[in-house]
Amino acid sequence: MTNKKNSQSVESESDPFMRAAIAEARKGLAEGGIPIGSVLVIDGRIIARGHNRRVQNGSAILHAEMDCLEAAGRLTPDDYRRATLYSTLSPCDMCSGAALLYKIPRIVIGENKSFQGPEEYVRSRGVELDIRDNDECKSLMDQLIREKPELWFEDIGEQNA
Repeated sequence: MTNKKNSQSVESESDPFMRAAIAEARKGLAEGGIPIGSVLVIDGRIIARGHNRRVQNGSAILHAEMDCLEAAGRLTPDDYRRATLYSTLSPCDMCSGAALLYKIPRIVIGENKSFQGPEEYVRSRGVELDIRDNDECKSLMDQLIREKPELWFEDIGEQNA
């Protein structure tokens, strides 16, 4: 019998698209920002990449998924319906809303322990969620929350406890 967590972690570690999203997260951290990364995949190709740039750009909305969708530019409705959005962290309400708006049918999530967006609602709208429970994604978020809690709470719109 295969251990689900171990098989998901191995799958996540060998998945080139999740690896690309993690590389984006690391880029964001290196720039002094929040370590969350995202890629948009259509027909087995990365169409766009993004990472959280709220700090770097002084932006209220440039979460990783929003940065990625912006980098993709204008796509056709058919393109979005063939897409998979990868994110190192469970997408928030805003980013989930963008995926729903464009009818992206599948979201692959690196981890949802540090933060969990409206996953049940997104599922209820017909989106397939593939949650990988990736240790590297969790480690990046644990580091940020430990070292810069005020930045993390700002990013998720919460008061620092």
